[in-house]
Amino acid sequence: MSSGKVPRGVEVAGVDIGGMDRMAAEERLRDEIGPRLGQPIEVTGGDVTAAIEPDNAGLSMNWSETMQLVGDQPLNPITRLTSFFSTTEIAPVPQADRDQLASAVSDLAPEFDREAKEGDIRFEGSEAVPVNPVAGQRLDVDGAVDVLMRDWANGHSVALPVEVEEVGTTEEGVQLALEEVARPAVSGPLTVTGEGANAIVEPATIGELLTFTPGENGGLDHEIDREALTENLSEQLKDTEEKGQDAEIVFSGGSPSVKPSVDGRAINWETTLEPLEETILRGADRRLAAHYEDEPAEVTTEDAENLGVKEVIGEFTTGGFAPDSGQNIKRAAEQVNGAIVKPGDTFSLNGHTGPRQAAQGYVDAGIIEQGKPGRAVGGGISQFATTLYNAYYFAGLEDVRHQEHSYYISRYPMGREATVFQNPDGSSVIDVSFRNNLDHGVAIQTIWTPSDITVRIWGTKQYQVESDTGEPFDHKDPETVEVSDPECSPSAGGRGFSVTDTRVIKDLSGQEVRREPRTVHYRPQPKIECVARGGGGDAGSSAASTGG
Repeated sequence: MSSGKVPRGVEVAGVDIGGMDRMAAEERLRDEIGPRLGQPIEVTGGDVTAAIEPDNAGLSMNWSETMQLVGDQPLNPITRLTSFFSTTEIAPVPQADRDQLASAVSDLAPEFDREAKEGDIRFEGSEAVPVNPVAGQRLDVDGAVDVLMRDWANGHSVALPVEVEEVGTTEEGVQLALEEVARPAVSGPLTVTGEGANAIVEPATIGELLTFTPGENGGLDHEIDREALTENLSEQLKDTEEKGQDAEIVFSGGSPSVKPSVDGRAINWETTLEPLEETILRGADRRLAAHYEDEPAEVTTEDAENLGVKEVIGEFTTGGFAPDSGQNIKRAAEQVNGAIVKPGDTFSLNGHTGPRQAAQGYVDAGIIEQGKPGRAVGGGISQFATTLYNAYYFAGLEDVRHQEHSYYISRYPMGREATVFQNPDGSSVIDVSFRNNLDHGVAIQTIWTPSDITVRIWGTKQYQVESDTGEPFDHKDPETVEVSDPECSPSAGGRGFSVTDTRVIKDLSGQEVRREPRTVHYRPQPKIECVARGGGGDAGSSAASTGG
């Protein structure tokens, strides 16, 4: 009597079709499960819930294979009997376009994927706010496709596989740091008492200086930016300190004399801030006493007097600069005048002057670039660099670094000149520097007039220095460059060549100590021809820049 019917107790995706005629059973499945197939499928992954549309994902139902899984009525009477008391769940057989489903799952992945985020504490003004940790996760697209193909039609939420990236912090660890560190730290201002004035750091500022990082056992470690805190406090208490002054060599009446040093008195911030954490975390007396110490001058009066600065050991003069370039040369000369270089120390022009911009008293000066006039702040400093280089050249000091111009400039000695360049922030690109390799200290004197600049190196004479400059060789003719710019300035250009200069160093008895040859290669300076706009020829390539 039951032949051709579905076995008793069979359910497909929650629909009971046990004992039904097979055709009627399939019809019931289509009626009850079919409507589900057009509804969005709820999917979960970790703590994220989303939905996917079956039609868009290429999912559908294979009814005939599903009915084949249902099976036939068993012949065993025992099995028939137990079927009154049991249920057999049959999973529906889906069919899907795997590539289409994979594409739909990939589109869904951004809703599940997230980077791991460790616990932290942030500050809104003076209020400490906990940031609970969140584990990272990434949807396993291939695994999710397999799961959906198997379970999507069951009528239940489908759990998709995700790869979890654990975090080291816990909510309990964040809360502990909040209560024991963050909130006490910003519970009130910090006061540092100085001599005659106090410095106050407000709670909001303390919050800005306090950072947290993952620690052990799910907790948070904390750190206070002591450098930034010191800067804040130093600005407030700078008037309570006494600035020291190194001894200087000054030139009056043409001869050097020592301007005495002055010791300073400054706050030792390392000692002052040693009990910082205890002070801001205990929440009661939030005061620290500034610890002052004497700060001796780096170059004392005795040091300067013992340098042996008594005579000119090297001197050089250049002239022929434009008034605006002359202003920059004058400013550099003012900064360098009186500089002391101890035995073994190195002097750097870029390092000594720092940035050479308008804020430091430098002005625009004329240059020639691409065949037309231009302007640049600090133009003309290479003439001062050339003068300084020749002064220490003849003093017998060790040349550490210098670089000649690309093109020869006739007002400078061949093979014995230098250019300099730095970025606007003062960082050095091309520098002039020397090391004091003599037995005594040296001091630099600069003498500026509207027509020339002189640099003198004072010390104790140790060498006699001569310059042996050979004849130019390997001449190269210039190329002609046509420039159509209306501000073009024609130029006859100049031949390129190479030249070797040898510094001959002798002791004071005239005995030669060493020779230092240096060969310099000057590029030909292009000949600039100005042509009418739209005329024949292409606007030229690079012309010389003669801002030095």
